[in-house]
Amino acid sequence: MKAVVLLSGGLDSTTVLAIARSEGYECHTLAFDYGQRHRIELDRARVVSSRLGAVRHVTVRLDLSAFGGSALTDDIDVPKDGVGEGIPVTYVPARNTVFLSVALGWAEVLGARDIFIGVNALDYSGYPDCRPEFIEAFEQMANLATKAGVEGKRFRVRTPLIEMTKAQIIRTGQELGVDYGLTSSCYDPSIDGTPCGACDSCRLRAKGFAEAGLVDPLAR
Repeated sequence: MKAVVLLSGGLDSTTVLAIARSEGYECHTLAFDYGQRHRIELDRARVVSSRLGAVRHVTVRLDLSAFGGSALTDDIDVPKDGVGEGIPVTYVPARNTVFLSVALGWAEVLGARDIFIGVNALDYSGYPDCRPEFIEAFEQMANLATKAGVEGKRFRVRTPLIEMTKAQIIRTGQELGVDYGLTSSCYDPSIDGTPCGACDSCRLRAKGFAEAGLVDPLAR
C-alpha cells in the first residue's frame, strides 16, 4: 500500500506519519516551502521523514507569501496573547486546499489511493480547512477531478487525528515511539529554531503535553 503523507515537521503531522507506517503503508512524504516564517519546519520534516522510514521526501516550493494575508507569510505579527475565538491571523488562505491538491496529483502518479493529513478539529486554532466538512468535500472533489477517481480507483483523505485532543495525539505518538524532540511546532521561532513558547501553536502543544502528563523535549 502506498500513501502520500503531508508532513510539516510538526507534532501532528509527525504522529500521522507514524500512524501510517504502523498500518503498513509505504509512505511518500510531502512538505511545502510556501514562504512561511517558521522555515525550520522544512528541516524538521526532512529529518522526521528519514527517521520514520518514508520511501521518499519531496519539498515543493509554492510561495504563498506572494499573496500574503497571514501572519505566517506576511509582515504581520504572530499573536502571543493566548488562543482566542474566531479564525486567527495565522490562518493561511486556502493552504490545505492547495496542499491537498498537490498531494492528490502526486498520489495519482504513484498509484496511491490514500492521502494522510494531520488536521484536528478539537485542540486547534480554529482554521476552517481543518474541519471534517472540508475533508469530506475535498475527497468528493478528488474522485470527480482525477482519471483514477473516474475509473473507480477511489482516493481517501485520511485524517486519523481529527477527533483527538492534543494529549491523545501525543500519547498515540509515544506509543508508536515518536521522538517529539525532532519536531517543531512554533509559528515564530528564533533564528536557531528555539520555540517562542507564546504563540497559539506553542500554547496548544504545551497544553497537550501537560494533559498527557509528559514532558515536552523542546520545553525550555
